[in-house]
Amino acid sequence: MNVSDIREKFLSYFAAQGHARVPSSPLVPGNDPTLLFTNSGMVQFKDVFLGQDRRPYTRATTAQRCVRAGGKHNDLENVGYTARHHTFFEMLGNFSFGDYFKRDAIRYAWELLTTVYKLPADKLWVTVYQEDDEAYAIWADEMKVPPERIVRIGDNKGARYASDNFWQMADTGPCGPCSEIFYDHGPDVWGGPPGSPEADGDRYIEIWNLVFMQFERSVAEERSFPSEVEAQAAKAEIERAGGIALVARQGETWKCTTYAQKPLPRPCVDTGMGLERIAAVLQHVHSNYEIDLFQKLIRAAARETGCADLGHVSLKVIADHIRACAFLIVDGVIPGNEGRGYVLRRIARRALRHGYKLGRHQPFFHKLVPDLVAEMGAAYPELAQASARIQDVIEAEEKRFVETLENGMRILDAELDALRGRADATLSGDVAFTLYDTYGFPLDLTADVCRERGVAVDESGFDAAMDRQREQARAAGKFKMAGSLDYAGQATRFEGYEHLQLDACKILALYVGGTSVPRMEAGQEGIVVLDRTPFYAESGGQVGDSGMLFEGDDCALNFTVHDTQKIQAEVFGHHGVLVSGSLRVGETVAARVDAERRLATMRNHSATHLLHKALRLVLGEHVQQKGSLVDAEKTRFDFAHDAPISADEIARIERWVNAQILLNAPTQARVLPIEEAKKTGAMMLFGEKYGDQVRVLDIGDSRELCGGTHVARTGDIGSLRVVSQGSVAAGVRRIEATTGMNALALAQRQGAELASLAALLKTPENELDKRAAQLLEQLRGMEKDLAALKAQQAASRGVELAGQAQELAGARLLAARLDGADATALRTVVDQIKAKLKSAVVLLLSVDGDKVQLAAGVTADLTSRVKAGELVNIAAQAVGGKGGGRPDFAMAGGNKPEAADAALDAARVWVTQRLVAQSA
Repeated sequence: MNVSDIREKFLSYFAAQGHARVPSSPLVPGNDPTLLFTNSGMVQFKDVFLGQDRRPYTRATTAQRCVRAGGKHNDLENVGYTARHHTFFEMLGNFSFGDYFKRDAIRYAWELLTTVYKLPADKLWVTVYQEDDEAYAIWADEMKVPPERIVRIGDNKGARYASDNFWQMADTGPCGPCSEIFYDHGPDVWGGPPGSPEADGDRYIEIWNLVFMQFERSVAEERSFPSEVEAQAAKAEIERAGGIALVARQGETWKCTTYAQKPLPRPCVDTGMGLERIAAVLQHVHSNYEIDLFQKLIRAAARETGCADLGHVSLKVIADHIRACAFLIVDGVIPGNEGRGYVLRRIARRALRHGYKLGRHQPFFHKLVPDLVAEMGAAYPELAQASARIQDVIEAEEKRFVETLENGMRILDAELDALRGRADATLSGDVAFTLYDTYGFPLDLTADVCRERGVAVDESGFDAAMDRQREQARAAGKFKMAGSLDYAGQATRFEGYEHLQLDACKILALYVGGTSVPRMEAGQEGIVVLDRTPFYAESGGQVGDSGMLFEGDDCALNFTVHDTQKIQAEVFGHHGVLVSGSLRVGETVAARVDAERRLATMRNHSATHLLHKALRLVLGEHVQQKGSLVDAEKTRFDFAHDAPISADEIARIERWVNAQILLNAPTQARVLPIEEAKKTGAMMLFGEKYGDQVRVLDIGDSRELCGGTHVARTGDIGSLRVVSQGSVAAGVRRIEATTGMNALALAQRQGAELASLAALLKTPENELDKRAAQLLEQLRGMEKDLAALKAQQAASRGVELAGQAQELAGARLLAARLDGADATALRTVVDQIKAKLKSAVVLLLSVDGDKVQLAAGVTADLTSRVKAGELVNIAAQAVGGKGGGRPDFAMAGGNKPEAADAALDAARVWVTQRLVAQSA
C-alpha cells in the first residue's frame, strides 16, 4: 500500500462515517500571530474548539500539511539523523465538534487500523491518562485489548495534569486526557513499551493520538509573592489539595495562578496520525525514509547529486527539505532574512550544504520539484499548479547561496581544522556570526557542520553578536504577539462598518505589560478589550484603526488608541496609552475612530481590489496576490509575476482603475456561505482566514472575499496613482499606489519637480527627455576621459610601487596604498605589478572620500599557498567591508578609511604567517 493509497483510505473511511472531508489549510496560519507555521491538524479548527467559530458540520477529517522548523516546534536539527523527524509532514486527523466522544473515537481508530489497514491487533499497544477510567474500560471491555497492553500514564512532567497523556491548548481553554496508540516493531528492535524506562527506544512507536477535549480550564485566582520560593510553596499547597497551579515571574515579583477546571458542555475530539509513520508500519519498514514516497525522492536526490549511496544521510536531508521548501513557496512564503522567509531560507540552504557535501557545487535542488509533483501533485493540485514558480524561487536562492557557500565552507573548514584534536573544541560565537552575516550561513547550518566534526558552537557568543547588530540596525519585522495574552472572555462585536463612534462600550479586560489588570491609571500604556467597537483590527492586509476611548464631552477620561490588533479571532485589543483619568474592568466608555485616517485607509483598500483586477487584466490571469499592506498613505501589493512591469503596462493599469473610479459604482457587501461565495466567482486573497460565512465584496468589476472596510462608491476613492514597482523575490513583484488627496499631492509634487527641472536646464518640459539624453552622453564622454587619465596616473605610480615589494619566504609581497584610484585602475595596476614581479602577492588599497577599495592579486605559482579572496577579506574586515573573487584576483570594499593603514598591516602579517609557515 503506497502513501497515496494510505492517505486516501483514511479520508474515505472517515467520510463514510459522516465526516466532512475538509481540505488542508495553508502552512501559513490565517490571522493567527501566535503561530509561525501550521504544525498540527487541529490548527485550522482552533477557533471551532474555542467556540469562536461554527461550521456546517460537526465532524471532519483532513490530511493536513504541517511544518516544524521554527519557533517552539523545531525538528530541523534532527532531520536526516533519526528515523522519524521531518521539517514537513502530513497529519491525518478526524475531529468531532461536540458530536461523538471517546467511545466512537476509539472504535473508529481501532476499526481503521485493524480492519481497513489490516494491522495485527496483537501488535498494537495503547496508553490512557492515569485517571481516565472511561477510556481504559472502552479499550479493555469493548475493543478487547488485553490489560497488559493498556498503559496508564500519570502526571510525569512534574505537576498536576502535566502528563504525556493530558493535552491542553494553552494555560487556559479546552483541555483533557488523551489516548495514544503504539505499534510494536518486534523484539529485534531495542526499546520498551510506553511508560517503561526503555520507552525512548524504537521498538514501540506512537502512530496515533486521540485527544479528548473534556474540560475547560480558567483562571480562578492570582496571588503575588516577593520571592519564587514563596510562590512555589503556595503552588505545592494547591496541588496537595488536588488543584492546578502555575508559577511565573511578574516584574519584580512572582505570581502563582490557580486554575479551575470544569467539564465542557459539548466535549470534542481531536486526533492526529502522522502519515509517514503509519506508512512505515504498513510498508513493513522501520524508518520513515524507507517508505515509497521518500525512496523516490531520495533516488531523485541521488540522481541530481551523483551520490550512489542511497542510505546517505545527506540524501535523506535533501529529500525531506524539498517538501518543506516547495509547500512553503506554494503558500506564499519567499526566502528572506526575517520570520517565515528566514526559516524557508535556512531549510533550503541546509539542503544545499548537504548537496555541497556530496560534491554538488552547482544548483541542483530545484530539479527535484517535478519528482515531488509526481508523488504529491494529485493530492495537492496547488503544488502542480505552482510547479514552475517553485522551481524559479528555489533556483534563484540556490544561485545566491552557491556564490558564497564555497568561500564560507573554506573559512569554516579552516577554523575547524585549527580546533582538531582539542577535547573542548568550540567554535567561537564571533566566527559563527561572521559566517551568518557575511556568508549567509544560518547558525543551525554551522552547528550542523560542527556536530559532524565533534565541535561545539558558542551559541551565547553568537547571540551576543546578533544582539549587537540588531541594536545597530534597529531591526524590525517581529511578529505581533497580542495573541499570547491570557484572555478567556466573550468576543468583541465589530460595528465599524456602520459607525465610527459608539457610546457605552463595556470594558471586558485591561492589560498592562502583557498582564491582566483590573484597573489602569493615567500614564500607563496597555491594551483595552471592549464588548463592541467601531475600531477595525488589523486583518487581511488592512492596518488597525487609531482614535480614542473617552468619557464625557470634556474627555476627562482619554485613552489614545494607537493601533488595534486581534488578541483572538474575534477579540479586539485596543493598544494605546491612558492620557487622563482611569479605566476599570466592567465600566463603559465611548469609542471614536480617527475618521480621517480610516477614510484614507478605506480609499486605499478599495483601490487595492481594483488594482488586483487591473493587474490580472493587463499582465495575465497568473497574477495571484502574495501579500498586502493597506494604510492611510498607500496600498502595497505583492503578487506572482516573473517580469518587471513596463511603463506602458503601468499606464494601462492606472487608466483601467481610474476609469472604474469615474463610473462611481456603488460598493456591495454580502455575507454568504463560503461554498455559495465560491460559486459567484469571488477571488480568495492570500493570507485571509475564511470561516463558513464569508463577506463577498463587489467594487466596480472586482469581486473578492474581504472583511475590510471600504468606500460606499468607487468615486469616493478620488483617483489612483502608482508610486513604484519592483521585485520582492524570484517570481514575486511589489507595486505601491496611493489615492485621494495623497494621489493629488503626488501629482502636484511631481509637477513642481518637473517645472523646476525644466527651468534649471532652460528646456521646455516636453523636451526634457531629449536634453537629458544629451547631458548623459556628454557625461559618459567625460567619465571615459577621466577614467583613462586615472588609469594612466595609477599605472605610472604602480611601476614605482613595484620597487617597494619585500622579499619573503621565496616570494615577494607588496601591500600599499594607491589613493584616488578607482576599481578599474586598481585592477590594471595589480596586473601590471604581477607581470613585473613574476612571483608575488599584491594588495592595493585606495581611499576616495569615505569609501575604501581593495584589490588583491597572486601570481599563479603562489595561489596554492595564498588565495587572493582570503587575503582581500582579511584586509576588508579592518575597513568594515567584505569581498571575494578568484584565487589569483579578488576585490573588496569598505567604509572605514581611517583604518586603511591598519588593514594593510593586518594583510602583511597574515601573508607573512602563511608564507613562512608553509615554507618551514
